[in-house]
Amino acid sequence: MKETASYSLGGDAWRRLLRNRAAITGLILFIVMVLACVGGPFLSPYQYDQMDAFKVYEAPSLKHWLGTDDLGRDLLTRTLVGGRISFAVALAATSVSLLIGVTYGAVSGYVGGRLDALMMRVVDVLYALPFTLLVILLITVFERNLMLLFVAIGAVEWLTMARIVRGQVMGLRHQEFIEACRVLGYSSPRIIFRHLLPNILGTVIIYVTLTIPSVMLLEAFLSFLGLGVQPPMSSWGSLIKEGVGAMEDYPWVMIFPGAAMFITLLGLNFLGDGLRDALDPRRGGES
Repeated sequence: MKETASYSLGGDAWRRLLRNRAAITGLILFIVMVLACVGGPFLSPYQYDQMDAFKVYEAPSLKHWLGTDDLGRDLLTRTLVGGRISFAVALAATSVSLLIGVTYGAVSGYVGGRLDALMMRVVDVLYALPFTLLVILLITVFERNLMLLFVAIGAVEWLTMARIVRGQVMGLRHQEFIEACRVLGYSSPRIIFRHLLPNILGTVIIYVTLTIPSVMLLEAFLSFLGLGVQPPMSSWGSLIKEGVGAMEDYPWVMIFPGAAMFITLLGLNFLGDGLRDALDPRRGGES
């Protein structure tokens, strides 16, 4: 007699993800970059701000694997430390976006009616604003610091998340299991956070993997304009900015930070596409 194995939805999705070579490649690239940025600076014999006037724009060598910059600082160390900052900004801003967007969208979608209409009109008005200029305005008006950069980017990235969550919640709020919760007298917060949100977790995870690259690009853009991470700290965006001026004579100053950012974004996009396919409920019956 042939036995039929019963799999959980999570396990089934994980198996589909493992069969997706592009997604696994993206996951490996992302993990390698994170580990390199977290642990690499501890293994480097140089400090990220250690200057040497006799080694300005030194080409890649055994002593300086990626060469040095305009102040004689080791570019490998600065690239890895810059990766830490870029990852920190991306994760913190995405977390702010996640907290605001999921809560706002879930409440709007569940309550419905006039409150929903009012909340969505607020989102529409904010959508009409050029969010990059809004971030620039926030950073310019208030003191420039890393924490403000986290909050400013996250505060304008939550709009799409709110719309996505609202649409998902509206599709579930009249399902039988939600009606059963109402009959049992469960409170609205309990229904939203204990029963609705777990059922849209897959969609939220997918969007998070696509939001992180978007936030990293925005941070790089702001740093390129001089509004992001301030010297002597560095991010990949600020390193690319520093390398643009010397690109013609010393191309490695821009190529290596740019390549690190490219590899990370490529990995995240591959992973996001793979998660979208793995968590697609319409593929739940595929073997």
